Amino acid sequence: MSGEVLRADSVTRRFGDFTAVDSVSMTVRPGEVVGLLGANGAGKTTLIRMLLGLLATSEGAVELLGGPPDRTHRARMGYVPQNLGLYRDLTVVENLSFSAAAYDAAIPELPAALADVRNTLVGDLALGAQRQTAFVVALAHHPEVLVLDEPTSGVDALSRAELWDTIRAQADGGAGVLVTTHYMEEAQQCDRLLLMAGGRLVGSGSEDDIIGDTRAVAVHTSDWARTFAILNAADIPVILDGRAIRVPDTDPATIDEALSAAGVEAEIRPVRATIEERMLVLARER
Repeated sequence: MSGEVLRADSVTRRFGDFTAVDSVSMTVRPGEVVGLLGANGAGKTTLIRMLLGLLATSEGAVELLGGPPDRTHRARMGYVPQNLGLYRDLTVVENLSFSAAAYDAAIPELPAALADVRNTLVGDLALGAQRQTAFVVALAHHPEVLVLDEPTSGVDALSRAELWDTIRAQADGGAGVLVTTHYMEEAQQCDRLLLMAGGRLVGSGSEDDIIGDTRAVAVHTSDWARTFAILNAADIPVILDGRAIRVPDTDPATIDEALSAAGVEAEIRPVRATIEERMLVLARER
């Protein structure tokens, strides 16, 4: 295994005529946090389910902790799926007790943030508290590998930061972590990134590695709504962030021509692309 806790070799998964994951190879090593990025439908969750043995591969092979992703090896991992994997009709402490018994582990002490709701049904908790509970349950048996599918989705910024403190602590303790996220600022907290689009792995490395020499154009105009509509109608990959308009991987002259033809005045300035913009470019190329 060469120290790898997760490994996929040319993994493919088909559903009928649809290929959800197409010949993806990747690894996760002990002590590192690997971010798996991509738009909805890119194949992230399907890849994770194959890595964990929850879904058979159509082609290729996966390894979990140096062996097949069977029950024995899964007992040494922690998993937080998108739906959190909790029993909503059990209390916080009942969920924790059930999981600890399943793994023959001691019941850990609840963090202060959950102590007051220990006897509350999980279904009655706010989403942030549910996610904290899912983390406690997943970590109760001290896993060697941690797989997190959108673990911070839908929670406030403070809760996200606290959950990322927990993720980093697990990696610092030697666990390998694979995490998917929609929040691009969280990508900066990963040691390495894997970028998927259209079921394929289209980029890997650091954020700078993935962005490469991709450029973008910042468009400043008072008539931002009309500007967006014009560029979008011209099939130019325009992004709107509040009232700020950015266009990745496009010749500034093309933008100027489209706006001038419509009588729109704008300041057009080339800038370095963000990772989100690089993702958009790669998705369009697929």
